[in-house]
Amino acid sequence: MPENCAAIIDTLIEQRKEKGMTQEDLAQATHLTQSVIARMEGKRTIPQLDTLLKVVIALGCKLEIKPIE
Repeated sequence: MPENCAAIIDTLIEQRKEKGMTQEDLAQATHLTQSVIARMEGKRTIPQLDTLLKVVIALGCKLEIKPIE
């Protein structure tokens, strides 16, 4: 998995834990399965954009695209 993808997933894991959510809680909030969340968090798969956005929104975060300076 590319390093920048792994860093995004690490941030999502941090946010989930800070909010006191389990993988199952996040799965329910996103209408995904717990196994999808586990594969993503275990970095065994790179999430599709729609899956990533569901997770980001469920965690009360936003995804920004910024130009490289």
